[in-house]
Amino acid sequence: MQHIERFPELPQASEQRLSEQPLIHPSCIIRNSLVGAWTELMERTSLVESSFGDYSYTAGDVDIIYTDVGRFCSIASHVRINPGNHAMWRVTQHHMTYRRRRFGFDTQDDEAFFDWRRAHRCSIGHDVWIGHAAVIMPGVSIGHGAVVGSGAVVTKDVAPYLVVAGVPARPIRPRFPDEVAARLLDIAWWDWDRATLEARFGELLDLEAFLGRYAGNAK
Repeated sequence: MQHIERFPELPQASEQRLSEQPLIHPSCIIRNSLVGAWTELMERTSLVESSFGDYSYTAGDVDIIYTDVGRFCSIASHVRINPGNHAMWRVTQHHMTYRRRRFGFDTQDDEAFFDWRRAHRCSIGHDVWIGHAAVIMPGVSIGHGAVVGSGAVVTKDVAPYLVVAGVPARPIRPRFPDEVAARLLDIAWWDWDRATLEARFGELLDLEAFLGRYAGNAK
């Protein structure tokens, strides 16, 4: 048996210091999207016609399309947000009916179908944690502070600070009591600028003290 301290020897992307410039792995695919500061998109993340808020990250092998992701979101590996719906109302639901050029059936694709997909946009709030291999279905909204369990298939909107899991996803428990969740939503700490976040960073570790200082006070 051999002890291996590190392989490969080169520093991993996860060890690099983040900055206002997004850290994007070369294997990622990004199309017509907005990416915030202090973010990290790890290996084989696909981000298409979406926005990705400050401080959020993906752990790799993540597909996001037609989605607005908030700030401070933690997205585990193999998550899929807004998978493509098919035209079940047609004689055939095969994608040849809208990707017509690839199959030689027309000189133009069915752009109206793709606009229909775009209209079912997903929304991921701030400080959301999405577990490994979860799927967020088209048109679903996830509230601030919510947690989506590993392998969940989310077909309905998720309230703020609610933990959901399962197939289809169902409520497991609130992350905090309703009163605490309401106070956190009122504080909206995720809207603090960098200087304020740095000054108050240590207070994020103590929920009771944090609420005592900022709940009901000026932000």
